[in-house]
Amino acid sequence: MRRVEVITETGRRRQFSADDKARFVEETLAPGAVVSEVARRHGLSPQQLFTWRRQMRQPAAIPAAPEPQMFVPAVVTPSSPPAGSPQRRRYVRKTPQGGENTGNIELEINGVAVRVGRGADAATVAAVIRALKTCT
Repeated sequence: MRRVEVITETGRRRQFSADDKARFVEETLAPGAVVSEVARRHGLSPQQLFTWRRQMRQPAAIPAAPEPQMFVPAVVTPSSPPAGSPQRRRYVRKTPQGGENTGNIELEINGVAVRVGRGADAATVAAVIRALKTCT
């Protein structure tokens, strides 16, 4: 007679919770425990248990703290004259696209004014702002 092995599992990858992994590793650390026996008892390979042991010995990676966010006050200039002032005609310069000159951002950093128009590349604008911040 020959030995026949019947496979009853679906063959997909199993997922273990962190608590299960810790419990299995703890069993291997008991005095007199054999990793192969613990692995066989839980349907694992010994290599998997050794990998989990190695991972648990490594210190937990602490993510680097992000740079603190700094906010600056935004100054919005009114589009209409303040109440009580004489009404004057205001001419709006048109942009080459033909629309009103809206959507522009003006920044003042260390006494230098930077005007950012619609469609400006974000990476280039960020590089200019970083350069201006480091100038002083």
